[in-house]
Amino acid sequence: MSDIKINIEDTKPQKMLGFRHFQFVLFFIFQLVFFGMRTSLSVAIISMTEKSPPNRSIPTYPQWDNTDTILSSFFWGYIIPQVVAGQLSERYGPKWFLVVTMIIGSIINIAIPTMAQIMGSTGVIICRVLQGICQAFMYPGTHNLISQWTPVFERSLVANFVYGGASLGIAVCMPVTGAISGSEMGWPVAFYVYGGLGIATAVLFIFWAENSPSSSTRISKEEQKYIEANTDISNSGKKYPTPWKSILTSVPMYAMLIAGVSQCWGCFTLLTEIPTYLANIMNFDINSNSQLSALPYFAQFFVGLFISPLADLIAAKNLVSISTSRKIFNSLASYLPAAALIYLAFLENFETNLVVTLLVITVSTAQFAQSGYWINLIDVAPNHSATLLGMVNGTNNIFSLLAPLTVGFLGNDKKDPILWRKVFLLAAGIYAVCGTFYVIFTSAEVQPWNNIDEDEESDQESVTKKTETLAKY
Repeated sequence: MSDIKINIEDTKPQKMLGFRHFQFVLFFIFQLVFFGMRTSLSVAIISMTEKSPPNRSIPTYPQWDNTDTILSSFFWGYIIPQVVAGQLSERYGPKWFLVVTMIIGSIINIAIPTMAQIMGSTGVIICRVLQGICQAFMYPGTHNLISQWTPVFERSLVANFVYGGASLGIAVCMPVTGAISGSEMGWPVAFYVYGGLGIATAVLFIFWAENSPSSSTRISKEEQKYIEANTDISNSGKKYPTPWKSILTSVPMYAMLIAGVSQCWGCFTLLTEIPTYLANIMNFDINSNSQLSALPYFAQFFVGLFISPLADLIAAKNLVSISTSRKIFNSLASYLPAAALIYLAFLENFETNLVVTLLVITVSTAQFAQSGYWINLIDVAPNHSATLLGMVNGTNNIFSLLAPLTVGFLGNDKKDPILWRKVFLLAAGIYAVCGTFYVIFTSAEVQPWNNIDEDEESDQESVTKKTETLAKY
């Protein structure tokens, strides 16, 4: 197919802010709370295993020697259900799946201190596996909502804002959980706080979130028309069968999957190992460690706010095609972290400021991927975006598990600079190779199987017409 650019429908509402923007704020809050809930154990477990806690009445478990297993158990439940979560979100709408899983996950979070007392580390592992299952609905459901509510030339801005909630959730959770856990209140309060926030977020979703513009009674007709004219979502109410054969033989699909491998590998190598590196190589104390570990994620959030308007401006002004735009931003998310990690691998431990700067660059520039492969999943097939996201994110998170395990395979002496050189160079190589694969093989063109029912040839004709008015990249 030829490479053409976006034709923006001249139906934009007069109001600067509409009901869709309120939905985006809700999606952002959901990400922020869910990721805070996910991250809280990573910080709280330090206090949970202390021998001498600030409050002696709070139980601790210094005998636990399986903290790595406890921390990884979340992914045991998280990986497998994502494709099913995507399918359910597309068939029935994601709202109630997100509400129910948020409530269940929040109750489980509140129960973690009690389960630790009753069943020890096994109780915590059970809770984390169940939380992983609940959070498997988060990304596929959110991606489906973004595809329904976002005009094509606003996608990068919306995706970076909404998913920026994850970065901010991590950045806020680390110091907040650390402060609570290290105080007289004790580590259980951190779980109660995030459990309570989760339930409050679910209540907001119950009353205000909507699956789509067409199902909303609050949106204006003008805004609904504008959204539906500038997406490639089917508005007929018809549920198209998932074109599994087309998906599994799609070259752009594999390009996005490979791009995601590098991002998950790099992200979870750094998320799990930065505190260890700072403690063992840079000799930072625990307070400095927790604050500096959070710093890259604050930077990541603000980078997302900066780059997303730029990406959408490029799309709206037709400066380059959408395919080219996605490749540019994903390349920045691949090659900049790779370069920073290579430099970091050869630094000495007295070069503190430079080390911290490079860690911030590595984590924050990965945010460019939100305007690359991540939003590309909506470009190619908005009607199946939840399923695609479930497949890609589920597969990629296998590498989230493998990344920290590989550190142990490369060496056990965490005070050995050579070990960290290997870790950083391996991650840099994966970033570069996967980023190059994506540039060569991806496309942002709406795929022919986006909303084709093989039994109804007329559907294909309507899709073709709509695609021509929207974008073929």
